[in-house]
Amino acid sequence: MTRIVSKSIERELRDGAEFSDELDQLMRNAREASDFLKALSHESRLLLLCLLAEGERSVTELETILSLRQPTVSQQLARLRFDGMVTTRRDGKVIYYSLANENVRQVISVIYEIFCETAQPDKKK
Repeated sequence: MTRIVSKSIERELRDGAEFSDELDQLMRNAREASDFLKALSHESRLLLLCLLAEGERSVTELETILSLRQPTVSQQLARLRFDGMVTTRRDGKVIYYSLANENVRQVISVIYEIFCETAQPDKKK
């Protein structure tokens, strides 16, 4: 298993160091990961991301698939856009959403693998 905290950080902290560049970077990374996970921690946002992992979709398509009202879908998409998880493309009056980057796709894929694939009784590992 890969070490999360390097031996040098552990050593610096044990020796009573008041500041560590490496620890400071680790803390910034933890904040970014925490913000990322907060954006995923809403059922509707997670469902939207799962659908967008399959490809670009319009707001109307997402409303129909999820049986949610337009304001709800738009609010959650706005949050995902604010968090940098989705991007938009406009074609006339229609706005299309897609995943913003491969990191989002990878995390959604792992979540699907853990919580959805294994939940199917006919699937064998």
